[in-house]
Amino acid sequence: MTLAITGSYAAALTALYLLLSLRVIAVRRSQRINLGDGNDPDMLRRMRAHGNFAEYVPLGLLLLLIAEQQGTAALWLHLTGLLLLAGRLAHGLNFTYALKSMLLRTGGMALTFASLIIGAILALPL
Repeated sequence: MTLAITGSYAAALTALYLLLSLRVIAVRRSQRINLGDGNDPDMLRRMRAHGNFAEYVPLGLLLLLIAEQQGTAALWLHLTGLLLLAGRLAHGLNFTYALKSMLLRTGGMALTFASLIIGAILALPL
């Protein structure tokens, strides 16, 4: 088994994680914030986008990996992976670019939760 589907989503999510990381670094440098958020609202938003991503993605990828190892149909794996990727993209970019869109924020979380729920069901040993 190659685990190509999980690997593809892990690579795409890594690219997004790096983008969010670079957005934090950019404010750290421009505002000379060494530690914490420096009471800068932009920095706090970017840090939370990055942190929130880091809190949800590992579990989502783990569930996807378990489901793929169990031989789950590719359609379900792609649905789960796409929901996770779209959810993290919407939520992360809304925060880091200060778009102030409740639709992107709540929609991103809804897609992320849907991915985790589906992934948990698919990961169950049947």
